[in-house]
Amino acid sequence: MKTKLDEARDVINTVDKEMIHLFIKRMAAVRIIAEYKLENDIPVLDSIREESIIHKNLELLMNKKLEKYYLEFFNGVLNSSKSYQKELIDEFEKNKK
Repeated sequence: MKTKLDEARDVINTVDKEMIHLFIKRMAAVRIIAEYKLENDIPVLDSIREESIIHKNLELLMNKKLEKYYLEFFNGVLNSSKSYQKELIDEFEKNKK
């Protein structure tokens, strides 16, 4: 018989698998964005867009006690996305030469 701990870990394992698929999907979109930004000479950082996304997502968060933790989590997502964009743009520019 599973304990509550085992059941909670099963939930986390399922969520982590879903998050991997969503992460891959998000980063594929980030690649398209990086290509567009390079072609149109747009900087990686778009602070207005970031603020908008954060605000919109916080409105969806029903448990306000989790807001601090969501911000930590989502800022990590944004930082990874920007880092990946920068790396891709560097690669694209090298390949042009």
